[in-house]
Amino acid sequence: MSRYETDDIIYALATGWVQSALAVIRVSGQGCRARLAACFSRPKALEEAENATLVHGYLQNEEHQRIDEVVCAVYTEGHGYTLEESVEFTCHGSLAVIKEILELFARLGLRSAEGGEFTFRSFLHGRLDLTQAEAVQELVSSQSKRSRSMALGRLEGSLKDQITHLKNELMAIMATVEVQLDYAEDELDAFTFPRQRLVFLLDLIKQLSSTYQIGKLFKQGARIVLAGSTNAGKSSLFNLLLKQERSIVSPVRGTTRDYIEADLDVEGIPVKLYDTAGLRESEDVIESEGIKRTERLIGQADLVVYLVDSSEHGPLPQEDERTLVVYNKSDLAKPPKGELAISAQTGEGVGLLLGQIANRLRHGMQSTMEDQLIIESERQHRLLLHAAEALERALVLVDQDIPLDIIAVELGEALQNLGELTGEVTPADILETIFSGFCVGK
Repeated sequence: MSRYETDDIIYALATGWVQSALAVIRVSGQGCRARLAACFSRPKALEEAENATLVHGYLQNEEHQRIDEVVCAVYTEGHGYTLEESVEFTCHGSLAVIKEILELFARLGLRSAEGGEFTFRSFLHGRLDLTQAEAVQELVSSQSKRSRSMALGRLEGSLKDQITHLKNELMAIMATVEVQLDYAEDELDAFTFPRQRLVFLLDLIKQLSSTYQIGKLFKQGARIVLAGSTNAGKSSLFNLLLKQERSIVSPVRGTTRDYIEADLDVEGIPVKLYDTAGLRESEDVIESEGIKRTERLIGQADLVVYLVDSSEHGPLPQEDERTLVVYNKSDLAKPPKGELAISAQTGEGVGLLLGQIANRLRHGMQSTMEDQLIIESERQHRLLLHAAEALERALVLVDQDIPLDIIAVELGEALQNLGELTGEVTPADILETIFSGFCVGK
């Protein structure tokens, strides 16, 4: 990667640029301890520390004036996050202190790290493959417990292991083809292409690829709009789901004149929930504008929860995959038989409603098992699709009794795509695109 100089000693703030009790500054690169010893109160202790040990002392400027009391976590070459010699300083979280330390490191000749550069070095030295490197950023950006759990599993190597298994299966098939291509026909027994084995491999790749939609949902979240006529109980339900009084609740119709949004977790799916103005004809200019905004939100929503007052009867929206009709105020009036009913006042039926919302968002996908491997990277999804397409073409060629050397080309194309997944054959420009999206300090 041309934008990264891998021989430099790099440094970066690994925690947020905010005032806090403590902050962590990461340094990595061959010879970094010797360089840092010049500004450390206990230079010999820092340079001679064993791997994975802590060293207490003070960072000090060129005039030996103390900047801050710190604890250094020392990692020798072949260990730590990057597998390079590295030191992680835990200092006080004063912005003035952090700024002075970073300026000191720059004066020592260290280079400020680019976004993702520490993780790139970890990938370069073989500590992480590309799927694990991507999982680092996915873990940092996860918005729910479920998303975090899935990213952590990929970081621990679950996806890497699965891709390795797929590659090994494909290479075994390719080996039987190569034997046929390397020897004359009269030297070998009659050959039967392992078609069923290839079909089974294709199914595994398609199954893994199909998890992208649920992974994308857990990563990006969904927009849910509470809609309905005035006084249907949208604000009451909004407050109940958030477990706090965010929306004003009043028996006066048209109280909500603009939308209110908040974050919510629905069975591990991050949700942006909107309470909106009631839908009705209005001559009030402000309320009319709120209704227009509601209509725009409905058009952009992943799911519309349309609330109906169980005590009133009128035209209902057509329920479809994007619209869930819910009868509210079931504690005051009996809703139609068989319809989804709740009470935003008592909480009755809300658990069932949340389950229905989660099912609608998943579109019936069976992807809720805790141990199921799920991908959420568009790059990984695309490469899996390309690998599957190559294998499908190979199957067509097999069924048409096309010569093996042509079939071998398609098998090689599939292997190339699987190799790109883990980073074995990934071009440098693609690597730069992937790592450039990371935060500084990672």
